[in-house]
This record gives sequence, C-alpha cells and structure tokens, in this order.
Amino acid sequence: MTALNLALAGLAAADGARVVSREEILQAMRHSQGYALTATSNGPRLQAEVLLRLIGRAREQDPERRPLFVGHQEWYEAFLERTGLSPERAPLYVRKAWEIGQDLVLDYRWERVVEHVVKGPRPRTVANVEIFWRDRPGRPKKLSYDDLQSDPTLRVTQKQLIRYRLVDYADRRWYADVSGLHGRPTSGPLGLLFKVLGEARVVESRSALSADGLHIVRGRGRKLGLTRVGTATVWPDGHARKGVPRGRPDLRALVRRLKEPLEIRFRPFEAPGAE
Repeated sequence: MTALNLALAGLAAADGARVVSREEILQAMRHSQGYALTATSNGPRLQAEVLLRLIGRAREQDPERRPLFVGHQEWYEAFLERTGLSPERAPLYVRKAWEIGQDLVLDYRWERVVEHVVKGPRPRTVANVEIFWRDRPGRPKKLSYDDLQSDPTLRVTQKQLIRYRLVDYADRRWYADVSGLHGRPTSGPLGLLFKVLGEARVVESRSALSADGLHIVRGRGRKLGLTRVGTATVWPDGHARKGVPRGRPDLRALVRRLKEPLEIRFRPFEAPGAE
C-alpha cells in the first residue's frame, strides 16, 4: 500500500470520525431548494449547504465534536432519492464521484482549522474538507471528464485528494486554500480563451446569493505561474455567464463584498497531500 493510500485510508478513522448516515444526508439535502441540484455549476453550492447543515446538527448532538465521514454510497443514494432520479439519469458530476468511490471527511473543530483571523470578520463556521478515493486496481490517480450538459460545457480534473477550507460567514461563503482541483469552460467566449490557456488550478472561490436567488461566484485560478480572477453569475437552473447582468446594482454590491480583504492563517492539514 502506497504512502498516499495509507494516508487516505487513515482519513476516515482520524480522531474517531463518525460515519454520517444516508438518512442524515438526505434530510440535509431536502432543505436545498429553489435551484437545480442536477446542474454541475450548482454542485459546489449543494455540497457546502449539506456540509454546513451536517455541522450544525453535529454541534447540537455530539459534545465530542468528532469529524464527520460522508461516504460516496450514502451521498449517491441520498441524492437520487432527493431528486427522484434513476441511476441512469444521475448527472455526470454525481455519477463520476460515485463510480470512483469518492468519500469525504469533514473536521469542523475551530482549533484544527484556524490559527488566526488576520483580516475580515470572524467566520461563523469553518471546516477542513478532504475529498478522496482509495487505491484500488484500475482506479487512476486523477479523474478527468467533459461535462457536456453544463452551460457552459466544462472540462473537470480532480486529483485523488482534494482539499479546501470551508469558511462560512453570515453574508458570503469562502472556499479557501483549495488543492487538487483543475478545470476550464470549453464552450462560449471563455472556452475559446481557456483553449489557449489550458486547465487552471483552482485556488479559491467566494460566493454570495442575491435576494432573488442568483449565485454570484468570484474565483481565482492559477496556470503557468499566472493568476486569473473572474466573476460569474449562476442562475437557479444552472446556466452561468461571465460577470453580472447589467442594471443590477444589488449584484454589483455583492461583487464588492466578495472583493473585500479576507485573510486567515490556517493550521496545516495533518495528513500528507496529493499535490
């Protein structure tokens, strides 16, 4: 067994992580409403909402504050029941994660995540998120696929271990310190640009919701030493466009909020990484 596989196998058992049941995941998913759960561009939002609800429940019921283990089978079954889809109709981003056995460990103990808040308000929730699959015959070290159902279409590459810090404020959300995730749009004007630039490594993403349900996302990626920052609007049906619609001062205000300086000195992840 490789050193990485030993580390991955140890994630589930680290600090006595508690296995989250399918029913708990389903209950958390039922509260996610008003947008298409099947759209790839809405996948990060769904994951964050479910994880934050699981954290809220764990805070109430587990005085030991054990990390949470979310298994790929439980997530997949809960998603199918929540959406009413058959396995054959599951969206690609959900099906690929299930096929390769992508599990998740969530550690929401402040002292394991944050050393010091340098700039910005104190978050109401922080967590280390580690997403991984174990070594098995035929399983690759990374997974790449083209999602032709998304709008724009996407090329996604995930390494065997993805990590990020989930940082939740009252008015915005921050996916910080991201590693193991690459991607690019493959259609539209941005697709032409990234055809030249190639896939970018995702570094961070910030997001906020408008009163009428538009999801404003500001992301930062890196490619060949260059940093690219961009803002996009994701509609509830999952289609996304660069920037924000004209004539929406409320959305411009959200963008300004997402640009505000945020800096946290994070504690190191304890297990060795794949990056």
